[in-house]
Amino acid sequence: MASSTSSSYRYQVFLSFRGEDTRLNFTGHLYEALRDAGIDTFIDDDELRRGKAIRDELLQAIQGSRVSIIVFSRRYGDSSCCLDELVEIIKCRRTVRQIVIPIFYDVDPSDVGNQSGSFGEAFGKHEKRFASDLDRILRWREALTEAANLSGWDLRNTLNGHEAKFIKEIVKSVSKELNCTNLFVALYPIGIESRVRAMNSMLDVEPNDKACVGIWGMGGVGKTTIAKAAYNQTYDGTFGGRSFLANVREKWSQPNGPILLQEQLLSDILKSEVHVGSVDRGIKVIEERLRCLKVLILVDDVDHINQLNALARHNVWFGPGSRIIVTTRDEHVLKQLEVDAIYKAEEMNGTESLELFSWYAFRRSNPNEKYSELSRMVVDYCGGLPLALEVLGSFLYRRSTTEWQGTLEKLKRSPHRDIKKVLQIRFDGLEDDEVQSIFLDISCFFIELGSLPSLEILEISKSNVRNLPNLDGLSYLKHLLLDASRIISQFNICMVGTFKRHTGNGSKKDGNKVKSHQGKGGSRPEGASKNRGNKHTRYVRDASMVKHTNYHTTSRSNEGKFVEEVRNARMQADFDADGTKYQNVCT
Repeated sequence: MASSTSSSYRYQVFLSFRGEDTRLNFTGHLYEALRDAGIDTFIDDDELRRGKAIRDELLQAIQGSRVSIIVFSRRYGDSSCCLDELVEIIKCRRTVRQIVIPIFYDVDPSDVGNQSGSFGEAFGKHEKRFASDLDRILRWREALTEAANLSGWDLRNTLNGHEAKFIKEIVKSVSKELNCTNLFVALYPIGIESRVRAMNSMLDVEPNDKACVGIWGMGGVGKTTIAKAAYNQTYDGTFGGRSFLANVREKWSQPNGPILLQEQLLSDILKSEVHVGSVDRGIKVIEERLRCLKVLILVDDVDHINQLNALARHNVWFGPGSRIIVTTRDEHVLKQLEVDAIYKAEEMNGTESLELFSWYAFRRSNPNEKYSELSRMVVDYCGGLPLALEVLGSFLYRRSTTEWQGTLEKLKRSPHRDIKKVLQIRFDGLEDDEVQSIFLDISCFFIELGSLPSLEILEISKSNVRNLPNLDGLSYLKHLLLDASRIISQFNICMVGTFKRHTGNGSKKDGNKVKSHQGKGGSRPEGASKNRGNKHTRYVRDASMVKHTNYHTTSRSNEGKFVEEVRNARMQADFDADGTKYQNVCT
């Protein structure tokens, strides 16, 4: 199984030049400087080939290079072989996104583009010599015009014509281009292709139109993986620059985090170090420097609209044809940004899950026979989350069946630590203590069932969450509770219990918050009874109090009565001076 990486290249740079003009001076010096910088460069050592067709060796070298540098000199246009090379280079630029850098050595770029001056003289001769093959001449003209319009280097207007310094700057620029490789996507890119196709259809707008697409979904579902694959496939030679801003949520909270992210964005696209000093100045610099550029930007793991306001307001900051991709766990952030389309990252299906798990656990596409049933149990536990499949597959690699069975038993009591981290991040994303309290109450409500809730309860709880009023702080809660119900059904009730214990009592933002949830972490509020026979303790938050509810679960009718109470409960918290108020409302 091949990993998702950039294509391998035979050479890093191909040099196209007119030997008689520059082999023993400029091009020879440039070649040595590139080699000294560790850049694998192809140069044709043969002498001038008069009137001969481009050789297979040269053709393969051009096609196998990541970058082509064209040294346009005064007599470059005289060589039909050089012009054939140029046609192939431009073809590679269009088809395989080869980077093409024109260098104008003692020649005016307009002469190259318009086939005037020395290039006009050359084409006067070509039209007589190749009168029976005018299509070939047309291809040469088109290639010259396209190459002359690319961003390149003009010796006459750079560093006062100082060749040594000029070459040094070119090598530095090429090195930066070579460092801008495609992003690593995944070691085992199972199920990526179909998801990226859906993403690309959202990004596929008219060439000069801007597009901003958001990807949202729960933690560990593969949002960043999908985004990176789409980013790689979207980029081509028509973009003026690109930038991947990873882990924005995490970096934003670090010292000078917002400023460093702005500087990274500008430096990536402009290919030079940029310092802004403050967020406000950074906003103006981004708007002024990038507003005419066609850019490709991936902003990963956003959790607040302020981050996007400082980094990527796509409607006004970037040039025609720009593409912006944003990943987040909060759909509302995307709506605030007014993105053009939203892609919801879904869990993997059973077939995809088993294959991805098998690659990590067995280094093959399907489980070993004696591990087949155990593998299916682990896959069922993971519930289609790529992160969980990767974590547990890697953990179980080359372990015995006894160790697998022990791990499964342990997972029933507590999830793996790396999966806990995903839940902790999701909970911490609720900045409002009251919203966190509501979430913990709902979690505890399911925890106290002592077993997996029925599908009826899950479906009704999802329906109620969707119908919550869109008050401040509750919009985000809707999606969080939907995630919680998926977690419950996917990872079993013990995961939510662990989530409650490790985040509810562990996130000590203030003393009152911890106090208000002491009843959920082990010690119960006064008057709350432990499970008695077939009765279970329930906590449901009402508009004015948290109701401590006991009900029977021995029959479907009683469960239906309980579900009806859940349906009618309003999810708005109200704390009295002593913390949460509990009342026994059902006996």
